Amino acid sequence: MAKAVKYLCRENKGQTVAIDRAGECPLCGRWLQLTFHHLIPKKLHRRTRFKKNYSKTELNQGVWVCRLCHDGIHDHYDEMALAKHFPTLESIQTDPNIRRHAEWVAKQKVKR
Repeated sequence: MAKAVKYLCRENKGQTVAIDRAGECPLCGRWLQLTFHHLIPKKLHRRTRFKKNYSKTELNQGVWVCRLCHDGIHDHYDEMALAKHFPTLESIQTDPNIRRHAEWVAKQKVKR
């Protein structure tokens, strides 16, 4: 049975933007609050290289992951490395460093 998804939202320039939601993390498989990870970090959206090669829609694509996995992604790689080498969920899931971190996270208890 599928669980309901709950969103916490905020207003952003007249649009309601989801900033947090409950669900299953695609990296560690735990069911908990998720955070949005931009596949191309927002810090790099202004750079010419990314403006030329990606549409606004592509720049704003991302995945919902748990906080521990999200922190692990950013602990292992800087923004430029993430943008260049990890532009898809599949590329993140197949990276050995991130996979090892996600395996560790999967063993952690979910704080309620």
